[in-house]
Formats: sequence, structure tokens, C-alpha cells
Amino acid sequence: MKISYNWLKWYIPNAPTPEKLADIFTYHVCEVEDIEKRKMGQDDDWIFDIKILPNRAHDLLSHYGVARELAYLLNIDLVDPTPKYKVPASVQTSLKIEVDSPNCRRYMGRIIRNVKVGGSPDWVVKHLESVGQRSINNMVDAANIVMFNIGQPTHIFDLNKVKDKLVIRQAKDGETMTTLDNKECKFSAENLVIADAKNILAVAGVKGGKIAEVDANTTDIILEVANFDPTSVRKTAQSLNIFTDAKKRFENDLSPELGDHAMLELSALIAEMCPEATFEDVVDIYENKQKENRLSFSVAKISKILGVDVSVIEVGNILERYKIGYKNEGGNFEIIVPPLRLDLNIEEDMAEEVGRIMGYDKVAPHIPKIDFTPKLNETFSQMSFAREKLLNEGYSEVMTYTFRDKGEVSVLASASDKKFLRTNLSDGLKESIKLNNNNLPLLGTKEVKVFEIGKVFTKGGEELHVAYGNKKEVKEMTLSEAVLALKNSALGNFPSLRTAEPNSSLGKITKGSVLTMWSLFPFIARDVSLWVPEDVESNQVMKIIKDNMGEMVVRGPELFDEFKKDGKKSYAFRLVFQSYDRTLTDQEVNEVMEKINKKIIENAGWQVR
Repeated sequence: MKISYNWLKWYIPNAPTPEKLADIFTYHVCEVEDIEKRKMGQDDDWIFDIKILPNRAHDLLSHYGVARELAYLLNIDLVDPTPKYKVPASVQTSLKIEVDSPNCRRYMGRIIRNVKVGGSPDWVVKHLESVGQRSINNMVDAANIVMFNIGQPTHIFDLNKVKDKLVIRQAKDGETMTTLDNKECKFSAENLVIADAKNILAVAGVKGGKIAEVDANTTDIILEVANFDPTSVRKTAQSLNIFTDAKKRFENDLSPELGDHAMLELSALIAEMCPEATFEDVVDIYENKQKENRLSFSVAKISKILGVDVSVIEVGNILERYKIGYKNEGGNFEIIVPPLRLDLNIEEDMAEEVGRIMGYDKVAPHIPKIDFTPKLNETFSQMSFAREKLLNEGYSEVMTYTFRDKGEVSVLASASDKKFLRTNLSDGLKESIKLNNNNLPLLGTKEVKVFEIGKVFTKGGEELHVAYGNKKEVKEMTLSEAVLALKNSALGNFPSLRTAEPNSSLGKITKGSVLTMWSLFPFIARDVSLWVPEDVESNQVMKIIKDNMGEMVVRGPELFDEFKKDGKKSYAFRLVFQSYDRTLTDQEVNEVMEKINKKIIENAGWQVR
């Protein structure tokens, strides 16, 4: 996120120099990816590009949020802007709002009449340009200033383009809307939208639509300050492929308590830019209010986590600087977590907070005492047992695709035919068996026997399964059931047959050999069948084939059939042709086969069948 130094100084006039501030950011708040000195009219400004991690995105993706953090951290004055906000007295409102989805946690609306859409004051334009935003008009700029100033996205509708009322609801499958940047959106029932009695006006928490767009002719507006479920916003934005600054803030979760400040600030900005405007009362739908969060921790536990002695006085001082109310009984603290600090939930969070504020450079490095006695992981142990048992029974392990076209748990941003997580392993295993059966000549085996150990996903949660089988049958059960069955050797009626023949050279590693990647091109299998006198051994025929088959044969010759009849002996050998750089043609393979057959015929008494 881009942060303007001059903007910060509105709230912390005693801020350190930009160079010192960069180090304070790095050691106590977040990483500074870049700092740029920029000319802003007659003034110089320094723009910090800081990397706010998700655990603090709810309160630090804003100038006032960063200024508040720095003021508390450095124990310097923080200017409260609230007394400067002047909003005219309001009258009774005619605004109707309906919230029909639990994904909307709070919705505030306000009608303002007699506004004049036009250019913004110079200070607004400079503030927006400092963070890479262009000025559009005073209404849009006011909404953007509020978002970049306190972190709460807002939106403004043209009142005269809204039919009857505002409705916050889930979209209906197939409904459509054109966004402000002319992108056509097609919705599903998973998408939360803002609508009126007739049309969809905006994608909740993501993007506004064209229908109720504010333009030069707008005279009456509706202010929107809302709070939406972060998961809903993220899923909707991902499904529509729309990524905005508003979406970034909502998906990381915002406190609904931020709405009051945002409505006050936005109203005051519009009052400043449109002094003739008249204001109506705010409609505030906030049924499930954010609950007070109390957190208990001990100084002793924090000291143990950080590896450094932290005093009760130090902790108390930190809490007072951060305006956090607390009770202390012998080093055991109970605090009331500020509503905007959604990241403070457990004792370890407070340890991280104390360490961050004190400075991790104060933590002396030393190697902790670790008990290296290995502990048995029951799940891993069961998986290892099942794997070893199935391998010894001649099965080969495979890993099949987790995503499927049907299931109970959907995923975002996946291929159109792979929108769900698998509910079983059997389907993927059957596909694997089918595909591998097509490659039997190359694999050098009579039968494909495979197994998989992996997770399946249902509405009830994740579960580890084991599936194994061959072309005839596939069996699947939970990991614990499989372990019990394997201990009892209850593998069903599958014969204990190794996947590869004992004399197979496929995958065989010898001393000094180098493993190479398999070919990506298709193979061609051909058979050589012939009659020979009874005293001719198969290795004599095999030698002739090897001497004449060339380098295109990657497997074989392998003897797969032998019998005697009328004083003669019949042999049948299989050859597998394949190239590493191209697809072989029938003509190339036929030439090699003709050469082999010719040499066989040249031996007296040998006859190719």
C-alpha cells in the first residue's frame, strides 16, 4: 500500500523524518518495499510503499490507521480529526433499506439532496495523486478519500436512478449488471449484490454499476457505508474476476464499528464541497453488533514465548500507550481488545504484539533446549503401514487429481469442469487404471494394480482414505479401516502379483546408470512370431532380433508365448518402439521389422508366422 508522508503528518505532526520512519516501519510495523521522494506542486512528499500483512490489513490499510499505530508506538501526539467534521443538522429520511442476506453485517445509508457534482478541492486532488489515484469528481473523490484515509470503502448512488428502495441480497442465477468500467457481470446465487426494486446496482464490497452511477446531472445522492462478510466478498470478486481496493479491504475483514466514523467523515467532506446540500437522517441496520472481545494473558507466558524477561511495568506501559483498557493481578492481565484490532485473539497474539513494540532486536539469540526424542505420529504411521503392505502385495502407488466436476465442496478460480473437491478416491483410481492399461506393452506387466492414499472432502470435513484395485475391481475405505483390513490380510480376491516381471529392466537402476525422463511421444508395439526346429533355444532367436532391431526399440524383445507342434517349436516376442524426440511412423517401424524378418528367414529351417 502507498502511504503519503505529508498525509500522515496531518495526524502525527511530530513524526520522525522519512528516513527514520522507514526504519521504524521495518523494525516494528511492516516491511518497506520502496520509498520515493516526489514533487507535489510546491511541496515535496515522500511516498512509502509498505507491505501490510493480512493479520493487520483490517486496521493498517489506511493513513489514519498507520498514523494511529505510529503515534502509539512512538508515544507521540495523535491528532483526532473528528472535531473538525461539520455536518448540517439532518431531517427525517425517506430512504428504505432491506437487508436480506446474513453476508451483510451492517448497512448504513444516507440521502443528501441538492449536491453539485464537479471538480474537487486542490488538497483532495493532491492526496489522491500522492497514492496513485486520479481525481474523477468531488463525489467519487470523497468516497476514495475516506477509503484511503480510514480504510472503510464507501459508495455513492444517484438517488433519482434508484427504484423505490435499496435491497442487499444474494443474486439470482443468471442476473447481470454492467460495472462502472463497462465490464459485463453474470451472477450466481453465491454473489452478494446491492439492488433496488428492479435492477442490480452494485456488487457488494467490490464494484458499483452503471445504472445508479453519479454523473454531471446528479443532484441527489445516497451514501453507502457497509460491512460485508469477508469470505463472501472474496469469493464474489474471484468468480467475477474483479479486483479493487474495496475488495482488498473487505476480504481481510473490517470491524463493523468503523462505519460510524466513515459516515461522519464522508458526510463532512460532501458538506464542505457542497455547502447548499441538505442532509437526511442516517439509516443504520446493524442487528448483530460486534461483541466485546476480552483477552487474558500472563507476563510469565509472554516472557517464555519471546525468550526474554518482560516486566509487568513494560506491558502496562504498552497497553496504556495503545489506549487498551486492562486489569492486572500479579502479572496476569485481562484486556478489552479495541474493536478495530481483530488480530488480537489469543495469548500468543499478545506475545507477538509486545515483542513487536519492544523490538525483536532486544531478544537475545540462543538455542532452545529441545527434547529430540521422536514422537510417533499415528496418522503417518498408519499411512506408512498401508503403503508398505500394498507395495509388498504388488500394487503401485499413484496420485490422482483432487479436483472433480462433481462434489460437495466447491473451489474458487478453478477450471470450468473442475469446480469441486473429490468425495472419493475410486473415480480417479479407475481412470488411472484405464490409462495405464493402454500402456501395458510399455510397462512390461500383465496387469495394472494401483493404490492411492489421500484426502477426500465432504460437507462434514476432510477424511483420509485408501483405495486399491485393478481392472476388475476397486475397493475404498477409510485409513483406519484399511489398516485393520491389511493387518488381517483382507485384500479381497486380488492375487499377489508383482506389477513388473522379475526380469523386467523397466526402471532398473544399475551401478553407474543415469536416470532419464520417459518419452512424451507415443509408442508402437509389434510382435515377432516364428517356427524353429525343436533344438533351437529362445536366446538364439533373441540374439538375432537384438542385433537387427536398432535404437528405436525401448523394450524387448520379450518372450511372451512358446509351444511345440509337429516337431517344431513356436516362439513369439514383443518389441516396443518409441522415440524421445518425435512420433514414430508405421513406415519407420515396418522397415525395422522387415529387416528382422529377413534375418530370421535367412537361417535355414526358420519360418516367420
